[in-house]
Amino acid sequence: MEYKFTKDNFQKEVLESDIPVLVDFYADWCGPCKMMFPVVEALAEQYDGKIKVGKVNSDEEMELATSFQVRSIPSFFLIKDGKVVENIVGALSKEALEEKLNKLI
Repeated sequence: MEYKFTKDNFQKEVLESDIPVLVDFYADWCGPCKMMFPVVEALAEQYDGKIKVGKVNSDEEMELATSFQVRSIPSFFLIKDGKVVENIVGALSKEALEEKLNKLI
């Protein structure tokens, strides 16, 4: 299941999550972000119950994007126990993202 993270649910769904979280900061107009949509969706299904996978629309949630100092999109944040353990900027292959996610489990 792919989550939609907002300022209203971010604390509970991401920072207080009992499982690791992949947060994808994106925008609808961003070409590389669009390219990553099916990858992120597939990972959400693949890691369901092990890693929470979700998106933040950086145009709609500027406050969150600013707090994470998102300057380029897509930006992926791997969060475990409420702390950022890795930040990846730009599009990457499903395999490369899987490798990073497997280290979180």
